[in-house]
Amino acid sequence: MNKNLRNSLGILLVVALLAPLAASAATAGGVVNVNTASSQQLQLLPRIGPSVADRIVEYRKENGKFATAEDLMLVRGVGESTFAQLKSYVTLTGETTLQAKVKSARGAKAAPAAPAKAAPADSGQPKG
Repeated sequence: MNKNLRNSLGILLVVALLAPLAASAATAGGVVNVNTASSQQLQLLPRIGPSVADRIVEYRKENGKFATAEDLMLVRGVGESTFAQLKSYVTLTGETTLQAKVKSARGAKAAPAAPAKAAPADSGQPKG
């Protein structure tokens, strides 16, 4: 077996072994079933407080179950940036398994940091 093929197979093996771990990492802390969760359970989601949780429950009562996780954005208070932070904790079926409040990443949608100042160019002159 040539060296390139052996290296490629090694990389594929590592990826195959790590993929399930990466997939479960997002839900390792649990999920919230937005179709059955109480207001208190919904508040475990990042950036969801009592008011928005109550609006989710009310929306569900008036409109039925959520067909997709993205339908949460139909609820006032759940915009794109909020949804981006909570989507990995949301499920539409099964039990709610999230047990503790997920802290939101502050500034997740913040503007990129300003570039670091460049060091002054050395003029070649002796210092002092």
